[in-house]
Amino acid sequence: MATESSTDGVGSYLHFIFPQPCYDEYFLKLNFFHVQCFNVVLSKALGYGIILGAVLVKLPQIMKIVSAGSGKGISLVAVMCELFAISATTTYGFAMSFPFSAYGEGLFLTIQTSLIAFLILFFGGNAVGAFMFGALYTGIMGYLLSGLCPIAVLSALQSINIPIVILSKMLQAVTNYRNGGTGQLSAVTVFLLFAGSLARIFTSIHETGDNLVIVTFIVSTVFNGLIFSQILYYWNSKSKKD
Repeated sequence: MATESSTDGVGSYLHFIFPQPCYDEYFLKLNFFHVQCFNVVLSKALGYGIILGAVLVKLPQIMKIVSAGSGKGISLVAVMCELFAISATTTYGFAMSFPFSAYGEGLFLTIQTSLIAFLILFFGGNAVGAFMFGALYTGIMGYLLSGLCPIAVLSALQSINIPIVILSKMLQAVTNYRNGGTGQLSAVTVFLLFAGSLARIFTSIHETGDNLVIVTFIVSTVFNGLIFSQILYYWNSKSKKD
């Protein structure tokens, strides 16, 4: 009985990565060459991997700001736009009852991105504004995730994500260009965001089939790649303002 219980326990965890009927295909029928199930399992594994990575993806950025006591070189407007995009995608995925593996990283990214915005305001000498922002954003997210917000509103927020993502990344790219450097931007964070959005294209196709979400991640990948290429280009250069 103990062995059976242990096996059932392991099986219940495996179902997160191997949903039915793929669990039966792999573990009962031993059909390891099932193409459709391969795509499903790969998508699930990538999705949960992205979520796991998202738990700490922006920690290097946060630590860099705190260590420097400054958000120099980071566009606050760009961060706010990015926060809007992440929040819209997360609340839309939740409302549409997509698998958690398809949008779960957004919950962690919203916390970390909002903290970055808070730190930029705080170290910029606007402590009152920083705490007001924190309270306001917490209230808005609580409403959007409460089930009280009409799905039409959440769909509208998701639909304008693409121009918001473009605006966010272009503002940061222009800031980098004008400064002749990337300031307190973390290369690790930017690379992980690029890799995560790239993987999200695949998982969104297989987990949601939602064209709005898929196109959003395609655009996000392109512009995250742009920011990362600037970090590589300016790696050893100093800001023109120094």
